[in-house]
Amino acid sequence: MSTVLQIQPIVRPMTEADLPEIAALDAQSYPFPWTLGNFADSMHSGYRCCVYELDNEIIGYAVMMLAVGEAHLLNITIAPDRQGQGWGRVLMHYIIGRARQDRAESLWLEVRPSNSVARRLYDTMGFDCVSVRKDYYPAVDGREDAVIMRLDLIDHA
Repeated sequence: MSTVLQIQPIVRPMTEADLPEIAALDAQSYPFPWTLGNFADSMHSGYRCCVYELDNEIIGYAVMMLAVGEAHLLNITIAPDRQGQGWGRVLMHYIIGRARQDRAESLWLEVRPSNSVARRLYDTMGFDCVSVRKDYYPAVDGREDAVIMRLDLIDHA
């Protein structure tokens, strides 16, 4: 009987050395990506910037900003060739846990209405639609709205 080694992903802090690969991955994933400078600024501002690795390959990342009592997920991405395998859900669970560790009472995010896969993930994880920001995102045809979503992180027992 043979044993199959299961490689587990790790989440670690983003470093300066990761930035070119992260920016390239963002450019592969979105028509209007963040720049390397956006990621560098986030790191230097003290945001929670993490890298999601599987067998020394970056398969995703997230950027979360903390403020008094709340966290705001600014960017979360899974590599296009790794999507649909559950990695986004696992990374979201990590982000939610991290926000709770940081004593956030709520986690906020914006998502494009056209991003049905992400919206479905957020819905199944308990996020509520709170509002819509008109013309928030750049789009091929001009601008696209943002759906503002919130997850309550306080355990009501």
